[in-house]
Amino acid sequence: MKIRFIINPISGSGKQKGIEEYITEHLENFEIIYTKKAGDATIISKEAANENIDAVIAVGGDGTVNECLKSLVNTNTALGVIPCGSGNGFAYHIGMDRTTEKAVKQLKNIRIEVIDSCTANGVPFVNVSGIGFDAHIANLFSTLAERGFINYVKLVFRELSYKAKEYTIRYNNIERKVNAYMIAFANASQYGNDAKISPMADFQDGLLDCVILKEFPKWKIPFFILKVATGKAHLSKYVEIIQCQKMTIKAKDTLLHLDGEPFRASNPIEVALLPKSLKILIPNG
Repeated sequence: MKIRFIINPISGSGKQKGIEEYITEHLENFEIIYTKKAGDATIISKEAANENIDAVIAVGGDGTVNECLKSLVNTNTALGVIPCGSGNGFAYHIGMDRTTEKAVKQLKNIRIEVIDSCTANGVPFVNVSGIGFDAHIANLFSTLAERGFINYVKLVFRELSYKAKEYTIRYNNIERKVNAYMIAFANASQYGNDAKISPMADFQDGLLDCVILKEFPKWKIPFFILKVATGKAHLSKYVEIIQCQKMTIKAKDTLLHLDGEPFRASNPIEVALLPKSLKILIPNG
């Protein structure tokens, strides 16, 4: 198997430093390319697909995964990941080790599976995206000089005064209005660091989990955060999960995040699932 590693040298945690040594020690038949600016990973992945390289490994966070993904949907080149970002939601969902060297070693025993991917107004994503509070946080987080999990948590608690908004949603021939703090679009289960917004989400079931977090008393926020952290968000009475292949949303504020990266969409927003559209590398055991 020919592998191209795409390394984001400034991704959140800095764990990618020295990774070349691990790759050289444990693997064969690979090449390594470093990104220099936003968008590079998309271009490099497209070249890999055109050259029939078997797999692209995103070394970074969910943002790097998303950049690579954009060129790999409906191609024969598989997507893998070494988690080196702030959250690493997709990597942890598929079972990648948190330790960089161990994650590299996992690539010696992998399988290729075909999973669903998604789009929001035609722009691809693969993990968790959303509108509302999580998009608001993602937008602010993208401007921080120092990122990482701790700074993300601080930002969440700083912005708890965020108010619920009204959305008009349409799915499965049903149209309704909802007042919500956010609507998350979960193809996989978690934002990252095991914070699971839709613990039962399955990226091979042909369905997108649209998670509506309804308005609720502010004093209950710490209890909801605990449910997310312990994989029980779906049990909250303030959470509604709608499974569908497509949802259309009308909103006054169209700020989204796609795999954690802020994106300003046009109205209406159409979120759609693309069944069995992406090959990925999953570790065996």
